[in-house]
Amino acid sequence: MTEKKAKLSRRNFLLAVSAGGAATAAAIVATKSTNSSAQQTSKDKRATRGYQTSEHVNNYYRTTKV
Repeated sequence: MTEKKAKLSRRNFLLAVSAGGAATAAAIVATKSTNSSAQQTSKDKRATRGYQTSEHVNNYYRTTKV
């Protein structure tokens, strides 16, 4: 009887560990998805300006010509 009880407690432990791991993974994925959507909007604001050349960029291009 004690051997059967020991097996059940091991099974319950492994079940709890796997369920806890799955819950942790789900929580991590959920927080990353909300952060990435917030970062996406900030990138969109920056991307609307587009590429703009300035004097220092033109100087760099001029000095790199071979």
